[in-house]
Amino acid sequence: MKKDIRSLSEDQLCDFFVNEGYEPFRGKQVYNWLWNKSVNSFGKMTNLSLPLRKTLDDNFVINNLLVDKIQKSKDGTIKNAVKLFDGLVVESVLIPSNKRSTACVSSQVGCSLDCEFCATSKLKRMRNLNPDEIYDQVVTIDRQSQNFYNRPLTNIVFMGMGEPLMNYNNLIKAIHLISSKKGLGISQKRIVVSTSGIPKMIKKLADESLKINLAVSLHSAVESTRNKIMPFTKDFSLNELQDSLAYWYKKTKSKITYEYVVWKGINDSKTDVNALIQYCKAVPSKVNLIEYNSIGDDNFVGASNKTIQLYQEELEKNNITVTIRRSRGKDIDAACGQLANKEVSVVD
Repeated sequence: MKKDIRSLSEDQLCDFFVNEGYEPFRGKQVYNWLWNKSVNSFGKMTNLSLPLRKTLDDNFVINNLLVDKIQKSKDGTIKNAVKLFDGLVVESVLIPSNKRSTACVSSQVGCSLDCEFCATSKLKRMRNLNPDEIYDQVVTIDRQSQNFYNRPLTNIVFMGMGEPLMNYNNLIKAIHLISSKKGLGISQKRIVVSTSGIPKMIKKLADESLKINLAVSLHSAVESTRNKIMPFTKDFSLNELQDSLAYWYKKTKSKITYEYVVWKGINDSKTDVNALIQYCKAVPSKVNLIEYNSIGDDNFVGASNKTIQLYQEELEKNNITVTIRRSRGKDIDAACGQLANKEVSVVD
């Protein structure tokens, strides 16, 4: 079986060409075609001779993804069902606003965690995405942004299918490919990694010396409530999470964003508000109140606007920055928590 050429580093590519009797700089040329120009076939590498391209074709493949289905929301959001080289499918989303185009990308096929309110968590985790599969989602959405909205991609959020920190090594490699001058050259400051909160991995991420931003799906600062709606958190207490976030801030000086959905009868009391305020005060942070997107579970009903307003007012009284994020792409199941490969047709 031929090897995926994108699994090789630049140095490994240079070594391959030397072993084949070519100059080592050919490896740098191929690396540039793969990661800076994002070509998906050896035939497009036009500064290589035909014999050299045949050598590549004889030894390697490029396992690029295929956009199997595109859905466009009435608000302009675009959802892609992308087929991977082994036939598995994930979803990615282009979210346009007045001045920005944001890519919401997936990191796993399915999800490793068990958050009760998230459609993706109902899917079995099939496997982690490779760095090139993460990278390809970004390339695809950048091209869509330019085609549909006449502007390049401006921001990237790892908020799609899967828990990014459970695919740690591939996530880091993908971020470097996306941000490197030899890759797409997108500033790390425009990248957000969203995690459900795995303390050990948050500390490891802090040690990477990246310039990325961190978001945490908190949803409750009351231990028993968080354990109920996010069962995996029984293994990671709020105190442990807080300790890892304090470490993150100490190492990066970057504020944490808490992603927070408010549900009726679950986390909509004054006690819940006060717990969140105290949690926010422990580490420099801000709160993103997110509109709930139904996945058909009657146990979860979005709180009233009055309750959301209470959260906002109380947080602001305590000098905590808070924003309210209205969902995009709900009509095509592209909003937060809704990615679940519904009615996806997979082509042969």
